[in-house]
Amino acid sequence: MLQTIDFLHKSCIFLRMTQELDLDSVIRQRIRALRQGNGWSLESLAKRANLSVSTLSRIETGNRRISLDQLVPIAKSLGTTLDELVAPADGKGVIIGPEPITVPGMTLWKLSDDDAVNGVVVTKIRFDPQQHTAPNEARVHPGKEWFTVLSGEIQLTLGDRVFHVKAGQAAQFDTMTPHVIHAIGGIAEVLSMMDSAGTRAHHDDGHAG
Repeated sequence: MLQTIDFLHKSCIFLRMTQELDLDSVIRQRIRALRQGNGWSLESLAKRANLSVSTLSRIETGNRRISLDQLVPIAKSLGTTLDELVAPADGKGVIIGPEPITVPGMTLWKLSDDDAVNGVVVTKIRFDPQQHTAPNEARVHPGKEWFTVLSGEIQLTLGDRVFHVKAGQAAQFDTMTPHVIHAIGGIAEVLSMMDSAGTRAHHDDGHAG
């Protein structure tokens, strides 16, 4: 029993050391990538972070252990934060398995999480006009929307104008313009990008747009 406990204890220590080494490597890669992305030499970043060139070089190559007092000026010089620089790269949120949200005449799959880039939410939407007729009232809400038709044909009404968007085509518009989106001639699928306000408008009452 004692041998088992000792083995588990050593395994936990090894796992923790491995995780620390992995994160250490990620931090070094981030520093190098951000520096190179800015087009800076080692000398340039070292000067900005008030470090010697040799110290920065050893940090990037893994020949020197990174200390907190070095990370703070490096992060600031690179235009990022310490939290972002040392955030674990655990792979969470990389693969998204969306659950379908079904409302009359429409099924939605949210393809991005809540902290997506710039707050843009990506959604796949399947319209089935046989299950629900086109909305009678146009919608208005803050934001902008972009969508591309994957299959079928979409009728987009913007104010007094009507557009037919076919498979392979895309549309973008200000959602403060009264609008209606629905499929014509059968089932249609679109890939939509919108802000969080637009997403809530879709989810709350099942009307597109």
